[in-house]
Amino acid sequence: MRLRSSLKIIGLMWVCCLLVATGGPEAWAKKVTKPQLLLKKADSGARSLYGSGKKMRYRHHWMNCIGRYEKVYKGYPKSNEAAWALYRTGRLYTKLYRYSGLGKDLDEAVAIYRKLVKNYTQHRLADDAQYQIGEIFYRLKNNPSQAYVEYLKVDIKFPSGDMRPKARSMMDKLALVLSRKTNPAKRTQNPASSNALTKVNDIRHWSTPNYTRVVIDLERPVKYDSHILRADPGLDKPRRLYVDLKKAYVHSDIESTIPIGDGLLQRARAGQHNKDKVRVVLDINSIGGHKIFHLYDPYRIVVDVRGIEKKAPRPKVEVAKKDRPVRKGIRKVKRPDKTVSLASQLGLNVKRIVIDPGHGGKDPGCYLKGGIKEKDIVLKFAKALAQKIRKQLKCEVILTRDRDVFVPLERRTAFANMKKADLFISLHINAHRQSSVRGLETYFLNMATDKRAVMVAARENATSEKNISDLQTILNDLMLNTKITESSKLAHEVQSGMLTSARRRYKTVKNLGVKQAPFYVLIGAEMPAVLIETGFITNPTERKRLLSAKYMDRLSVGIVAGIDQYIKSINQSYQGG
Repeated sequence: MRLRSSLKIIGLMWVCCLLVATGGPEAWAKKVTKPQLLLKKADSGARSLYGSGKKMRYRHHWMNCIGRYEKVYKGYPKSNEAAWALYRTGRLYTKLYRYSGLGKDLDEAVAIYRKLVKNYTQHRLADDAQYQIGEIFYRLKNNPSQAYVEYLKVDIKFPSGDMRPKARSMMDKLALVLSRKTNPAKRTQNPASSNALTKVNDIRHWSTPNYTRVVIDLERPVKYDSHILRADPGLDKPRRLYVDLKKAYVHSDIESTIPIGDGLLQRARAGQHNKDKVRVVLDINSIGGHKIFHLYDPYRIVVDVRGIEKKAPRPKVEVAKKDRPVRKGIRKVKRPDKTVSLASQLGLNVKRIVIDPGHGGKDPGCYLKGGIKEKDIVLKFAKALAQKIRKQLKCEVILTRDRDVFVPLERRTAFANMKKADLFISLHINAHRQSSVRGLETYFLNMATDKRAVMVAARENATSEKNISDLQTILNDLMLNTKITESSKLAHEVQSGMLTSARRRYKTVKNLGVKQAPFYVLIGAEMPAVLIETGFITNPTERKRLLSAKYMDRLSVGIVAGIDQYIKSINQSYQGG
């Protein structure tokens, strides 16, 4: 017995020694990190604050809590706890505003949430933070326009986030508010209110065996939805895609069937489905996919239909493996993406280019007294550029218009798609209220990053800057467009080429850079697409240059060089160079 007791005592002493040597029982369990301890302490302080009405009346208690969280995200920025600390700091500033009434507290909350979104994009709280920014602008700053944009960022940047449904719901709510604010005069002139039916003015289409675009022209905006119906052999009915236009009516002159017969669609039919709903039905032969969006001024709904692609065997491409985190959202445009491009992975090349001289016919674009019109300058420029591309790059070049005719924006992109173009380049001339503003800039389709980009897009779209209620559809469509990165690459090469060429002969050529904006003419393009603003007609120096054949020749040399460099970059990436 004594021996057994002695052994137990020795065993216990050994365990005690081992615990002391290894730091105690905590070291045996999962080790608690310093950021975790700091976050726990900060959370405890915040709970104490929220539980005391007396404490919440004094600012220093709030700042003490904020200081504790600050120690986490500043001291340990790479930790998981840093994002939580930022989120809770944003919440503290928002709650503090309700007591202080100071605008600076709301500004701090927005800044903190933006920091979380920017630095912790992959964190589960990133979409929550972006949503909270929208809430601040909507509920506390009374700025529905900015709130709409902030909710929209949740939809675009975090398509898999749990806050996306809430953000979309808020956008639907705000779209109505914004449309009322944008068109108060129209509501006065047209008191027909919500009971008025909207007229379907026309149905147009352009088609090839592999691509069809159908455009439904309406008197004013309507709500709509779409569905696909299975074929019904018993009733001899083919597969159908239909679009229901709510609170609308169709005139008898377009109620009849519109034959298409391009291999994808048999026909389009518009009829009064019931007393306040028009149903536009597209009878399907064979389609691979479709896309629906709407445009403004005038309001129209666009339906793009693609054929079923026959997958060719892909060439084997050796690409160096690189560990990268999954990226959400839209890439910034400070520099082009140098990773291996989609085109190079598929072994694609550039053989056919569509050039789009902006405006035309009844749409003069920018113009000045004396008969100086954008439509005339860009048409002349497009013809010269096409000739140079054919000669130097040996590419086939097709113009969306070769004379002074009006071409709707939606038809220009459809034209490029139908021609199966490898590149789409739209040429334009800029304008500004201040005659001192000048420079060259190149755009690709994306969300606008500055106010002037919005202004340029609004002018080229022939729509209102305030009409952002259609931005959601544009950007939702944009997220389905796999050519954004390719378009960014092309834009950078073209911009660089123009600057290099022009500066060899001309002084003070200003670089306004590569930018992004929602241009209608680029929506739905199924190839890399850019819009070039070749200068400001309102600036005396650039106006003189734009009317000079020598200057435009320098720009065309630069654009050709940029396209050439883009093509070479595809080939180099594909060949492993």
